[in-house]
Amino acid sequence: MDDLVLREDHDGWTILSLNRPDKLNALTVDVFRALRAQIELLANDHTVRCVVLRGAGKCFSAGHDLGDIATGEAVPSRGWHSETLRMLERLPQPVIAAVHGHCYTGALEVALACDFIVAADNARFGDTHAKWALTPIWGMSQRLPRRVGVATAKRLMFTADMIDAVEAERIGLAEYVVPLADFEREIAALASRIASQSAFSHRANKRLLAATDGMPLDAGLQWEILENEGHGPDFAERVAGFGGRKG
Repeated sequence: MDDLVLREDHDGWTILSLNRPDKLNALTVDVFRALRAQIELLANDHTVRCVVLRGAGKCFSAGHDLGDIATGEAVPSRGWHSETLRMLERLPQPVIAAVHGHCYTGALEVALACDFIVAADNARFGDTHAKWALTPIWGMSQRLPRRVGVATAKRLMFTADMIDAVEAERIGLAEYVVPLADFEREIAALASRIASQSAFSHRANKRLLAATDGMPLDAGLQWEILENEGHGPDFAERVAGFGGRKG
């Protein structure tokens, strides 16, 4: 089971790869169990300053394994999948969903639990719950409208339409689109840039954004002032290394 999600460490950043390429990385309880184990390790790993979540082989993931659903999943507890994605969302490190190929329904719910999505130009997204007479329980109804707006979320949920990477970028689902030939290089460059910044700032900014999400502007501004975490332990070193420093 450990090989269902692979971890590959780089200089300050890590790739987690969903690893059922022969099944288009379809999501099962065992895949989630492996993902959850990796999340738990990363939550306390201060050497990792950025996480990339992607799929092995041809795509990110084709979504929830319908065969697993049909045979009756042995879920550890009610809401366990959703809880696992909340753990992913609450990782202290920035988390990038690097999406190529299919990203449907359950897979989209996984990607939405990341901080943002970068898409290869062959990526395709969709919510097909309605196609199968299902309703979301992994977070689609909450995260999709927060990402793209309520009306657009309703359109995608009601039609079960598939959209391409260009449309995903247009509606704000994906941050930007990269040619597939350049995808690996761009993801590595992006993760490296994020990892080069202060882990203290990343953690503090994620806490700040999470705490003030949905607040009225004045309340959010007040929170930013009163709950400000100041500067991190690497502040002096970073300032001292600034080439333009005077005095």
